[in-house]
Parts: sequence; structure tokens; C-alpha cells
Amino acid sequence: MVSIIITGHGRFASGLYNAVEQVIGPQQQIIAVDFPVGMSTQQLDQALQQALDVLPVELGVVFFTDLLGGSPFRSAVQLSVHQPQFEVITGTNMQMLAETVLDRDEVSTASELVRQALAAGSRGIVHFVVADETQNNEENEESEGI
Repeated sequence: MVSIIITGHGRFASGLYNAVEQVIGPQQQIIAVDFPVGMSTQQLDQALQQALDVLPVELGVVFFTDLLGGSPFRSAVQLSVHQPQFEVITGTNMQMLAETVLDRDEVSTASELVRQALAAGSRGIVHFVVADETQNNEENEESEGI
């Protein structure tokens, strides 16, 4: 199974992980690494390395990060540069993580998991519009000739 590390600013990582666990239950081979105010990037690097040290990495690791260009993203990229079985995703949302975790047993590489994650993340971004009743009534009156 591909391992997962979630990281992001503040309590993004632990909050997202807790929310996913609430919906789909406890998961294996996932570690959340927060980057709270006051933590240095060197401390973040150490925390991410500690997570890697306890996870199986043979089948790969996918880092799920919050913000493109942010310190958690940059740290994950630095750890992945010389590890072809490591992947980094940024812009993580709950839909993406939940679906990815559920589908993890069906993939054999981190790159396959990334493809599924990106598709799931896109499906989770939707604009819901409530119809304006005034506008609908006016349109109905016009179409009915009233």
C-alpha cells in the first residue's frame, strides 16, 4: 500500500486527517504533520523525515500539501526530489483525500494514486447555485403569457 503524509499550515494536516477518519474510519500508513505558528522550516523538515522513517516507503509515498509554494509544499518537494517513488500534491481538499484513501488498495504505485487523487479533487469542487424564486416566477409568467 502506498503511504500518505498530509502536511500544511497551522492544523490543516491533523484537521483534515481527523475529518477523513470521522467519515471513513481509522486508516493505516497515514501521518499528518502540522506546521503551526512558531515552527521553523528546519523543524518541519525534521518532522516530515521522522514520518518517512516510520512509514513503509517501498511502494511509494504521496505528500498531500495545502498551498502551492508554501513551506510544507517546498519541504515535501525537497524530500521527493531524489526519490522517484515519492509524489507531491498541493491544493489538497477533503474529497480528494477521502476518495484516495478509499482507493489506495487498488493501486500499486504512487503515480497511479496521484492520478486518482487529482480526479477526485476535481470532482469535489462544485459550485452550487440556488435558483432565485423571483426570477423563476417572472420567467414562468412570461412563458405562460400572464
